[in-house]
Amino acid sequence: MYKIKAKLVLEDGLSYDGYAFGAEGEVTGEIVFNTSMMGYQEILSDPSYSGQMIVMTYPHIGNYGINSADFESQRPHVKAFIVKEHCDYPSNWRSELSLADLFKKFNIMGIEGLDTRAITRHIRNFGAMRAIISTTDLDTSSLLEKVKNSPSMVGANLVDGVTCQSAYDWETPNLPDWQYRENIDHESKFNVVVYDFGVKQNILRKFVERGCRLRVVPSQTKADDILKMNPDGVFLSNGPGDPEAVDYVIPEIQKLIGKKPIFGICLGQQLAGLALGGKTYKLKFGHRGANHPVKNLETGIIEITSQNHGFTVDPKSLNEKEVELTHFNLYDGTLEGFRHRELPIFTVQYHPEASPGPHDSDYLFNKFMTAIERSK
Repeated sequence: MYKIKAKLVLEDGLSYDGYAFGAEGEVTGEIVFNTSMMGYQEILSDPSYSGQMIVMTYPHIGNYGINSADFESQRPHVKAFIVKEHCDYPSNWRSELSLADLFKKFNIMGIEGLDTRAITRHIRNFGAMRAIISTTDLDTSSLLEKVKNSPSMVGANLVDGVTCQSAYDWETPNLPDWQYRENIDHESKFNVVVYDFGVKQNILRKFVERGCRLRVVPSQTKADDILKMNPDGVFLSNGPGDPEAVDYVIPEIQKLIGKKPIFGICLGQQLAGLALGGKTYKLKFGHRGANHPVKNLETGIIEITSQNHGFTVDPKSLNEKEVELTHFNLYDGTLEGFRHRELPIFTVQYHPEASPGPHDSDYLFNKFMTAIERSK
């Protein structure tokens, strides 16, 4: 089969030749890597990857296809997908279309035939950076000039592009018999408002499993409007981009602190940290994968976690008299969780809903339910 040539150029001048699958054309974005061995569909549809090109370290991608049940949002959000080998003919009884067909449908570029582990080592050594992929311009000098003029992730407010446009109630869709969840609590117990900064569907499922009625609201929602809904708790979701660029939500979170129990994940932790007077900074190459060890200082247990973030909260910027640091990453010592010492607010930087990933941290959703019960 005839393959279309494509070129990848990083902003420091490194270039790779490969072949396109999916859409054709030209695209820029921040190039990052993910070490997960499975779950590419959930990764592609995670809104937290908005604005980014993903390098998958696992060499063979696309072998089990795409199905409508495993999306984490309504569509893929990545700018491009970079793999060693793309599978043209997926084989799985749940598969509804191929990865290439999905990319054509949503106009997303894929490139294969590259040494993805060499690219990953380069990003680890020199940091995440801007990159460009093109099928229309294969001149390295020309592409390098274009990528140097492309937007930076620092200072980028990407939340406005992925949040919902209006508030809505969310219910778990009907599941086939083979996927029925025996642990679903069908009796509604709590009303939870979800701040949508790019929320993943599996987070919502975790709440519904625990008997929560969910009202998902846009990122621009005012705290007064949330308090009028009189929820039992407020959730701060994951999302893409620089947390300091989403400055309009910080004062709203501050108004909610102490009024309602609050639980934050990923970007939700970063925004909560800013609301508590802390500061955030960009990691060299971020944490993206399903096997990151995190130590829970409250229990001493090491949890294997699923992660996807490029920014984090500076633990030294938080007031230790008010905030207790609860979790740390064992790879690089960065902050992975904190809680207020007196008020019902706690957060983690990783993804306890783990889609994809291990379920070591699933208890955090129960912890939020307990916080709600104590506040009532």
